[in-house]
Amino acid sequence: MTPLVLVHGVGLDRHMWAAFAAALGSPTITYDMLGLGDAPKPAGPYTLSMYAEQLADVVREAPSQPVDVIGFSMGALVAQRFAIDHPSLVRRLVLVSGVYDRTSAERAAIVARVEEVRAGGYASTIEPAIARWFTPEFAATHPHEVDAVRTRMLANDPASYVHAYEVFATGDEELVPLVHRIAAPTLVVTGADDQRSTPTMTQRLAEALPHGEAAVVPDVRHLLPLEQPRLLAELVDEFLNRDLNRDPNPAEGTND
Repeated sequence: MTPLVLVHGVGLDRHMWAAFAAALGSPTITYDMLGLGDAPKPAGPYTLSMYAEQLADVVREAPSQPVDVIGFSMGALVAQRFAIDHPSLVRRLVLVSGVYDRTSAERAAIVARVEEVRAGGYASTIEPAIARWFTPEFAATHPHEVDAVRTRMLANDPASYVHAYEVFATGDEELVPLVHRIAAPTLVVTGADDQRSTPTMTQRLAEALPHGEAAVVPDVRHLLPLEQPRLLAELVDEFLNRDLNRDPNPAEGTND
């Protein structure tokens, strides 16, 4: 069985994958990204390549290579950089709630948030982030899951977080001219109501990839692995176990 490595998002840690991994029902490998969770917190600045090399180190310790990689949000950027830098180590990619080629207005908005955090306003960004990440219905009916995310965010080291967040803010711009080099079959997934990792981005990224396909999950915002873990697990399981070389009807959005 091909090892499956899960890469979390900015401000979160490996524990965000618990519900998804349980729904998937197959072994997974998780870890904490630099500056987050229990990972080392070196002095910044950080780069996307640093995160890709950290992932490569994790993959080299897996039972076998190549591996399948699922990246969420910032983790989706890391997964792309990893696939570009280490193509022999990756079999298939799943990019969940990722960003691609932000508009100038979208880029200005996230750069402003980086500066807000750098100026000491990290705590004030947490509740707005949670409001963007979860639908109101899920937040109302799953307060413990939402509070676990809040607690994780509050536990972050602000100095390390801002270095990680800056990579998230700029990484998609770095990748735009490079994604055509990703040879691995790639599923790009987002929630229909995601306000920052939009369905339009998902479709455009899938079209830019040599072997990409897009899927949009209705009635979900950003934290798709927490809000709809079973549905995401079904999509991922079907994709990772499909014989892409023999599939006569690739999903809409595939660019082969």
